[in-house]
Amino acid sequence: MGSDLGGTPLFRERVLVVEDDKAIRALISTTLERQEVEPVLVSTGRAALAEAARSNPSVMLLDLGLPDMDGVEVIKAVRQWSMMFIIVVSARSEGDDKVAALDAGADDYLTKPFSVEELLARLRAALRRVHYDRDRDSHDENSFENGELFLDYTAGTVTVSGKEIHLAPMEYKLLCLLAHNVGKVLTYRFILQTVWGNSLEQNLPSLRVFMATLRKKIEHISPQCNYIKTHMGIGYRMVRVEGDNTSNQNQ
Repeated sequence: MGSDLGGTPLFRERVLVVEDDKAIRALISTTLERQEVEPVLVSTGRAALAEAARSNPSVMLLDLGLPDMDGVEVIKAVRQWSMMFIIVVSARSEGDDKVAALDAGADDYLTKPFSVEELLARLRAALRRVHYDRDRDSHDENSFENGELFLDYTAGTVTVSGKEIHLAPMEYKLLCLLAHNVGKVLTYRFILQTVWGNSLEQNLPSLRVFMATLRKKIEHISPQCNYIKTHMGIGYRMVRVEGDNTSNQNQ
């Protein structure tokens, strides 16, 4: 698929398209579907923020001229909890607009009107970086260290302050998932889909129980550090702790 558009098909990923122009939204959606990419379509800034948290997309394609809020504000809001790749797709071509978007946290800027080939090239570059970061975090390292927390992936062991803690298999899976995405907020849906294999809401109480027991076991040995942060209504995040610094415990 996608050979008629040139280049190679993109990776199987989810891309959030934030665009209030129906024609452009349809064009982008069709283009992504032909490249075996799942488009998630919204037309407002508020819907973009909600869907970004719910769907955990790899890339956001963001128009700046939205009906309810400026796209730059969407970028700033997303950057408070996520480092997803953001490509601005906007008719604003002035240098000041580009600088404002990039300073707010956008990764790339594409000016309308754009060619399908250029859009796909930008997406391929974005997804290559997404996959590189993902592989580096989850496959290239045999261990993970965060403050007093140490995971040995090869041995399947977890130690805190040099003391081994015994985790249930589900607790270990959740801890590894958080460690592979340290500093990123993982939505309930993403965690359920990754660990349970589905995103059914009836599994959410079990997720909360496992997270509570996991946190309790870690903090029993290292009570001064809150490694796992709860984002109410959204999901969970592992806080990056530098050395013996405990200032992150309330983040």
